[in-house]
Amino acid sequence: MIVQALAFYLFAAIMVASAVMVISSRNPVHSVLFLILAFFNAAGLFVLLGAEFLAMILVVVYVGAVAVLFLFVVMMLDVNIAELRHGFLQYLPIGALIGLILLVELGMVAGAWVISPGAGAAAHLPIPPPDQVTNTAALGHVLYDHYVYLFQSAGLILLVAMVGAIVLTLRQREGVRRQSIARQISRRRDEAIEVKDVTSGSGV
Repeated sequence: MIVQALAFYLFAAIMVASAVMVISSRNPVHSVLFLILAFFNAAGLFVLLGAEFLAMILVVVYVGAVAVLFLFVVMMLDVNIAELRHGFLQYLPIGALIGLILLVELGMVAGAWVISPGAGAAAHLPIPPPDQVTNTAALGHVLYDHYVYLFQSAGLILLVAMVGAIVLTLRQREGVRRQSIARQISRRRDEAIEVKDVTSGSGV
């Protein structure tokens, strides 16, 4: 029990320190590296909670895909740090006020949160004992049985957001050759190749 408590405090302290360094570091590459460190420590906390599937997803998806993609984008872009930091102090009071309002709202929500006594009995399907079901099976049971419509709606919202991002960033440039699928399919044999009868010893 003491080892678990020490591991919890270690992971939590490193994660909080990494989160602070993400928003306070001057170099964007260092910020992404601290973000990856925060993800790893959050995965360690999930392992301590017994949610090994969530820990694996956090490492594989966020660290292996999202954070590394951010790192490559930041390294490939010519980011002007001085221009990026320009005007930061000007909007600092507004940002602090918004952060204070959000903190007060979160405190009000946490203070008024009450768990209903009949919340466990309101489930549609019986929940098996924890020693008879794995973490992955429990998540699948909750997502695809109780919240399947909300899960599908979230997928549609993400799909619309992805299509919208592609449409907004798509640019038509002049002088760039583009692929025409209809023209490729309708092309005839005589338009694609030319057969020549070359005699032996002579060039084309």
